[in-house]
Amino acid sequence: MVTGYIGRLLKVDLTRGWIAEEPLNLDYAADFLGGSGFAGRYISDMVTRETDPLGAENPLVFMTGPLTGTNAPCCGRFTICARSPLTGFWGEANSGGIFGPTLKFAGYDGIIITGSSPKPVYLEIAEGKASLKDASHLWGQDCYQVQKTIKDETQTPRSSVACIGVAGEKMSKIAAIINDHGRAAGRTGLGAVMGSKHLKAVTVSGSTRLQTANEDAFHEAAQEGYRLLKNDMTAQMFRLGGTAIYTDIGMMYGDVPVRYYTQGTFDVSNLTGGAMEETILTGQTGCYRCSIACGRKVKLDKYGISEADGPEYETVASLGSMLLIDDLTGIAYVGYLCNRYGLDTISTGATIAFAIYLFEKGVLGLSDTNGIELKWGDIDTVIDLIEKIAQREGFGDILADGSLSLAKRHKAEEFAVHVKGLEVAMHDPRAFAGMAVTYATSPRGGCHLNSDFFFMEMGVEFPELGIVASPREQWQESNKEKAQMAALHQDWRSIYDALVLCKFANLPVFLITRLLNSVTGWQTTPQELLKIGERIFNMKRLLNLKLGLVPQDDTLPSLLLQPLPDGGAADSVPDIDLMIDEYYRFRAWDKLTGKPAKWKLEELGLG
Repeated sequence: MVTGYIGRLLKVDLTRGWIAEEPLNLDYAADFLGGSGFAGRYISDMVTRETDPLGAENPLVFMTGPLTGTNAPCCGRFTICARSPLTGFWGEANSGGIFGPTLKFAGYDGIIITGSSPKPVYLEIAEGKASLKDASHLWGQDCYQVQKTIKDETQTPRSSVACIGVAGEKMSKIAAIINDHGRAAGRTGLGAVMGSKHLKAVTVSGSTRLQTANEDAFHEAAQEGYRLLKNDMTAQMFRLGGTAIYTDIGMMYGDVPVRYYTQGTFDVSNLTGGAMEETILTGQTGCYRCSIACGRKVKLDKYGISEADGPEYETVASLGSMLLIDDLTGIAYVGYLCNRYGLDTISTGATIAFAIYLFEKGVLGLSDTNGIELKWGDIDTVIDLIEKIAQREGFGDILADGSLSLAKRHKAEEFAVHVKGLEVAMHDPRAFAGMAVTYATSPRGGCHLNSDFFFMEMGVEFPELGIVASPREQWQESNKEKAQMAALHQDWRSIYDALVLCKFANLPVFLITRLLNSVTGWQTTPQELLKIGERIFNMKRLLNLKLGLVPQDDTLPSLLLQPLPDGGAADSVPDIDLMIDEYYRFRAWDKLTGKPAKWKLEELGLG
């Protein structure tokens, strides 16, 4: 067995109540590394276009990577994948905390779950042994209650629990999976997949020691990584103010969405990391082996909450500026409710903003909203809507399936800001045009993590691989170069998703390569890693084509192709058609079918 891996996967059939182990496929390890690379390879053989995302046959896969649980910096994340009920395409969500490392300590690299239990259950994995337990008494509990109850029942206070709240139980297509108090695998509605299987939670605990091929070389590389992160500007920024520190920086560039992407400026002085520190902040937290600690703890006296997870930037924007709300305490409370009920804050905020936008345009009326008057800047109505979305009550039942579903119901597709059915994240491609092509081509839809190209345009580059950006001002007309760099950046970020590394820890390429080689004993080069990333990205492309994707899905919503009237991105519109043409050429994808060329598939070992 290659070191760095446990060498075992757990397979669970909930319909039969059957649990078995399977050796890790070493060929997959070499070709796809782990994380969403592994998950995608397994899922590709298990789904067809006819697979119902909320049916028993849709596999739900929890996966780690070869660095997960080691002493490498910022290696505490894990990935969950399935066919998305929100988009119908590739579904992927990524979360931090300690669940990923603890899954490996419990004795497994990953879990593949199929079937649907006839009654609510949870999966317990402890010290290499797994069992299904009745969860009828947990059904209806929120995510915070479930985690506490399971830890008490199993008498494992140091265990890690990943679970769904009532939104997942009711199969909201924007439902998240929550772990380690308030960490969220938020995107693509995978909480609904878990709910459809009547799987309330997965709890893991264990003490398995992970082996490395060259402990001295690994220790040296890891310590160098920690030293570099101590002085890294981005890491320092997030350590100092959490991710919300980006709010005023992003607003300066015109990157922060306002009033459902129709306004270029908004006073965010009350929504920054500094404002949080001066008002509601009580402490900060970090994931496993994290020296950044961007997480925040807050106290919300107004709502009687003594401790809650502080809002991240995406939450501040999606439930703040998108809705013209500048009440940080209220936004933090709404974020708390989303964690409690198990909802993706990005899709939830974006869907509510879309509803307000349609109400303002007269597309929606009081008869559609069950008498709720939707207006900008109304935190109390947002709180009420969160409750209704989670419970699928009244108008909340409509919002619970996301923006595209709402748009189709009212023949308003032209106004919905989504890509492939996934609400676009809180970075406006009119500010950083490279985001236009990465949104349009991301395997899971409007995703900012498949390539956080906005950071690259701000200077976070990988020159060892030729992934560099000219100054932003010079790139406004350089759409071809953006398309090429975006493709390379997606490939490199695919490596992060396979190793399951935090994307705030941008270690040099050579150091990530050293960490991987010293753990596994391989002799992989940076260019070989990039090629693995390209293989993973194209493998997900093939899966999406199999599920019904067409080239016309690789585009941006019309609202993002209209110029903003003011702000840092005023009058700037990305040339998405030109970029897509160049992107397809660079990727060797056919313009008519969207499929990679035969020679490219053979080159990548996917033929």
